[in-house]
Amino acid sequence: MNILLVSPATPDTFWSFKHVMRIMARRAAFPPLGLLTIAAMLPKEWRLRLVDLNVASLSDADIAWADYVLLSAMIVHVDSVREIVARCQAKGKTIVAGGPLFAAGEDRFPQVRHVVRGEAENVMATLVADLSAGRLQPVYQDAQRPDLARTPVPRWDLINFKHYATMSVQLSRGCPFDCEFCDIVATYGRVPRVKAPSQMIRELEALLAAGWNNSIFIVDDNFIGNKVKVKGLLRELVAWRARRGVKVSFVTEASLNLVDDPELLDLMVRAGFKKVFVGIETPNEDSLVECAKVQNTRRDLVAAVNEIHRAGIQVMGGFILGFDSDTRGIFERQRRFIQDAGVVTAMVGLLNALPATRLFERLKKEGRILRESTGNNLDAILNFVPKLNREVLVEGYRGLVKHLYSPKVYYRRALTFLRTYRPQGPRLPRPRQDILAFLRSLWVLGIRTRGRREYWKYFTKSLLLYPRAFGEAMDLAITGYHFRKVAASL
Repeated sequence: MNILLVSPATPDTFWSFKHVMRIMARRAAFPPLGLLTIAAMLPKEWRLRLVDLNVASLSDADIAWADYVLLSAMIVHVDSVREIVARCQAKGKTIVAGGPLFAAGEDRFPQVRHVVRGEAENVMATLVADLSAGRLQPVYQDAQRPDLARTPVPRWDLINFKHYATMSVQLSRGCPFDCEFCDIVATYGRVPRVKAPSQMIRELEALLAAGWNNSIFIVDDNFIGNKVKVKGLLRELVAWRARRGVKVSFVTEASLNLVDDPELLDLMVRAGFKKVFVGIETPNEDSLVECAKVQNTRRDLVAAVNEIHRAGIQVMGGFILGFDSDTRGIFERQRRFIQDAGVVTAMVGLLNALPATRLFERLKKEGRILRESTGNNLDAILNFVPKLNREVLVEGYRGLVKHLYSPKVYYRRALTFLRTYRPQGPRLPRPRQDILAFLRSLWVLGIRTRGRREYWKYFTKSLLLYPRAFGEAMDLAITGYHFRKVAASL
């Protein structure tokens, strides 16, 4: 059996890091973890081929080779999926599709007649049997959420590590919080399911054995959703690092209540976590209450961010504009907060009403839904009627992002971060590819592009004032180039 697994092309977003991939000599930021995991659930004797359109093109020969095409996509991939489906349909190939795009809006693709809804572990045995027999069902779905102990080690042999900047693994699914705009609870539930430490160590060992020696992104929507189990894993990671002399670092996503547990924060630092993405959303308390972001309310948000920075972990922040409680002053409040807190990587987007969220249902009842979401919060195409004037909101958003990523403002914010940041935890050697990326960045940022004067001021101050964090300072300069290019495209 020949199975072609296809990962769609990701459009230019904050998370794509597209504009710095050439500096890093990489083609994509992250591998298609979902498809690599699905591949590990297929029979070992089947012949598999994975094409990630973020690193390679899909050839007619690839399609002709396949008996079946397995496709997984998020909502943001809709345009790429249309092209993939059309090409496979023209060749008479049967597609089995899954992922959030098809769970939320499979009616967009009536030509895709076989869909896996939700998580795959509990339905894969049936799907494999039906693929073998050539009698596929229209929908594969299980009412029970799978035990993650059933999730296999991804098939790392199907990709080329040199194409990717960061590898990905998953510890848990689900989140104890139920923010109105978020679809995680609807997708994975409110009680986080967590892999055993031994299972996670096995997955990490598989990555190391395959030759990976750089950053690893733990892709959980909320890494600390089950603090007790996460602490157990972190203790095992600390021991594993010491026992094996492990040199990799970790990045993840977590809720801001991380600062309420000093032991948890300390364990993360000791385990090698260097960055954490936090959904801060807004400094407007009324908007936080409106969207039920309870973990961010009744606290000094700047102080919370600074506490994480002082511990030795950089905060990457998610911010949203367009809540009903937002007024014309929200743009200046967001700007001031992001600068004062030193959130260098500030991913600011417009609110989107995603399918299956409480926000979508509320706005639908109020008659305010206009269209399907694109899944890309960079799009200045709101899919609902906002309370704030639409033109004011869109133009204020564009102006804020362009301001935040102008060189002078960006480097000033990075220096604010460096003043607070205290490098701690394992001191890791820089992989050769990181050093080469730094050397390339000197040409791109220091000579070729606008903002070079501000770059050299930042370079000098970082080197003289914060020598222990100079590596982190240069990483921020490189990623800032991507955000600057994204901002310019708005």
